[in-house]
Amino acid sequence: MSREWTLRGATTEYTVGLPEHGGWLELRAWGPHGVSDGPSPLGYVGRPQYMTPGDVAAVEYAPDGVRPFAGPDLVVRPARALSWSFEDAAQEGDSLRVDFADAGSGLRAALHYRLAADSDVVERWVELTNAGDSPLQLVELGSAGFSVPTPHGARLTYLSGQWAQEFTPATTELRRGRFEIGSTLGVTGHQFSPYLAVRDARDTGPTWGVALAWTGSWRIVAERDAAGLTRIRAGRVAVEGPLALAPGATLVTPVAAGAYSAEGVDGLARVWHAYERGLAGDRLTRTRKVIYNSWEATYFDVTAAGQLALAEVAAEIGVETFVVDDGWFVGRGDDTAGLGDWTPDPAKFPDGFDTFVDRVRKLGLEFGLWVEPEMVNPRSALYEAHPDWVYQVDGRPRTTIRNQYLLDLGRPEVEEFVHSTLDGLLRGYDITYLKWDFNRPRTEPGRMGVPLEDPDLDGAHVAALYRILEALRRDHPHVTVEGCAAGGARVDLAMASRVDVVWPSDNTAPIDRLRIQDGYLRAHAPHLMSSWVTDATGLFDTRPRSLAFRFVLASAGVLGIGADIRRWSAAERTEAARWVARYKQVRDVVTQGEVHRIGGPDEERCAVQYTLDGRVVVLAWNPGPLDGLGTVPARPVRLKLRALDPATRYAAAGALYSGAHLMSAGLPVHWTADHDADLIEVTQTSS
Repeated sequence: MSREWTLRGATTEYTVGLPEHGGWLELRAWGPHGVSDGPSPLGYVGRPQYMTPGDVAAVEYAPDGVRPFAGPDLVVRPARALSWSFEDAAQEGDSLRVDFADAGSGLRAALHYRLAADSDVVERWVELTNAGDSPLQLVELGSAGFSVPTPHGARLTYLSGQWAQEFTPATTELRRGRFEIGSTLGVTGHQFSPYLAVRDARDTGPTWGVALAWTGSWRIVAERDAAGLTRIRAGRVAVEGPLALAPGATLVTPVAAGAYSAEGVDGLARVWHAYERGLAGDRLTRTRKVIYNSWEATYFDVTAAGQLALAEVAAEIGVETFVVDDGWFVGRGDDTAGLGDWTPDPAKFPDGFDTFVDRVRKLGLEFGLWVEPEMVNPRSALYEAHPDWVYQVDGRPRTTIRNQYLLDLGRPEVEEFVHSTLDGLLRGYDITYLKWDFNRPRTEPGRMGVPLEDPDLDGAHVAALYRILEALRRDHPHVTVEGCAAGGARVDLAMASRVDVVWPSDNTAPIDRLRIQDGYLRAHAPHLMSSWVTDATGLFDTRPRSLAFRFVLASAGVLGIGADIRRWSAAERTEAARWVARYKQVRDVVTQGEVHRIGGPDEERCAVQYTLDGRVVVLAWNPGPLDGLGTVPARPVRLKLRALDPATRYAAAGALYSGAHLMSAGLPVHWTADHDADLIEVTQTSS
C-alpha cells in the first residue's frame, strides 16, 4: 500500500508517504526542489525500545494511539488509544486530501494540504467528522505536526513580549525534550506570537518555520527526540474543556502553516512576507495612505473644533486620511463609560457628525474612525439593556479590565449587533478607514444560563469575528480595516488575511519601537505594519532621537502620524511635509518589496533594505549613543546590501558604487548627533 505524494511550491517541495501498514501519513522530505529524490532524511533505522514506531516516525498527524508517549496531535474521549486506517487520497494541483477512519469510534479524519505554486508555505488543516452514533469529546485538537531533521540539536527562534514590548526575538537550543509557547487568553496575545523558526543547532542555513492562523487560544510545541528529529505541533487550545463533536457533526481545525528557507531566519521572514502578500490578494496593490490618528494628541478630549485643528495641520503636511480615535461617542469622557453606545456625541459635534466629517473631507482628507465593538462598559445603555450579553459564569463575580466587559460574540444576537453597528456607521458616514481595537482578554469562561462544559466559546467568538470582518470587506471594499488589540495582541495569519494593516504595539517611542518592528518583520510583512510618528519618549529606552529618526522608523511599513502636530513648530511641520513626500515616493517599494534586515537594534548596523522591480530603498538608523560622534577618528558604518547585481553601477546618497562594492564593503552611512537616521534610494545608473 506504500504511496507518496509531492506538492511543489515556488522553490520548495513537500513530500508525504503512506507506510505499508496504512496507519498514518508521514513526512518523507521537505525542502528545496529535488530534496525528495533520495532516501528520506527523516527516516530512522533500528528498533524502537520501550516505545512505539509512531513515537519516533515523522508522523504528519497522530492520534494518541499512534504516538502514545511522544505527544499526539489528537486525543478523543471516550475512545482510548485512538488509531485509524487509510481510506482514500486525492491530489489536485497544489492540494492534497488524505482520509483516515477509526471503525471503533466512527471518527473520520481528512488531512488537508495546500502548497500554492507561487508560495513556499504549506497550509495544513484537518476536518474531523463524527460518523458514529455516540458523541465524542475532543480533548487535544492540533492542526498539524511538522517534522524537522535536527541531528545536532534544535535551535528555536520565537517572538515573546508583553504590552508595549511585543515581538521581542528570543532563541533557545533544545538538545532534548519539550518547548512550548501559546495563549489561553481567547486572543492571540502579547506574550507570544504564533510563530516558531527551527534549524539544526550547527547549521545556519536551512530553516523551517511554523505559524498558526488562529485568533483565539493556541499552542505551539516543539519536541526533540533522542534520534535527532524535532517535531512541532501547532493548533488551538480548548481552554473551556473538551470540545463536543455530536454524531454527524464536523469540526475543521485552523490552518497551521509551514515554511522553508535555505537562507536562515531572515530568508524565512521573506517567505512569510510573500505568503502574507498572497493572503492580501488584489488589496495588496491598493495604496497604503498616510494616516493621522488623534489619540496621543487629544485622548478622550474629542471635540469638533479640536479635531479640525489637527486635521488642518495634517492636510498641510501631506496626510491623506484623518482618523478620530477613542472619545467620539456618547458617554465617553474617559474609559469608565460609553463602550457599546456607538452614537456620535452631539455635545462634541454640535453641528452634527456628518457636518464634521464633511469638513474633514473638504480639507482633502479621507476620514477614519476608531471602534472597540466587542467591548462594553458597565456604565452604558447597551449593558443596561443586555447584561446577559457579556461572558460570565453563573454565581461568580464578573471581572472588569480597563473598566469594561467582553461581549460574547458567539451569541447570534451579539454578532448581529456588532455587524449591524459597524455596517451602519460605514453606510451612514463617509468613512474609508476603520480601526478595530480589542483591549482586554476573556476572563469568565461561561455564558449566562448555559452549562460551562457545553459551549465552544473560543471557537464561536473567533468564527463570528471572522464572519463580521469578511462581511465588512465584502460590502465596503473601499474601507481600510486596521486590526488592533491593546497594541499587538491580535497579530496572526488569520487576521493578516482579513484586515489591511495591524497595529504592532501601543509603544511608539523611537528606540523601543525600533526593537518591536525589528521583531515584527521576522514574521510579518511590512504592508501590514502600521507605524506612527509621535512625541513619545520611551518606556524601556528613553534616549532621545530626532524627528527624522521617527519618520524613517514609521516609514518602514505604513506611515502614520500620532503626535500633537498643533504644537509642532513651523520648522518641524516643514520637515514633516518633506518626509511624508519622500515616503509617498517609495511606499510601493516598502510595502510590496522583498525585505532584507541588515544588523539590528542592538548592533552598530541597523537597517532594512526593500527591493521591488529593480528599485532599492534602504532605511537606516543609529541605535547607539549620539554623544562623542565626530570628535575622534572613526570610519562610517557600512551597510552590506543584498541581492544586487555585482556588475551593475548604482547611485546612492550622491555617490556611485558597484553592486559588488555595496554587497561586500557596504553602503557607508556617517552618523552625527544631528543625523541619526536616513532614507536612501539606491538606483541603477549607466555611468
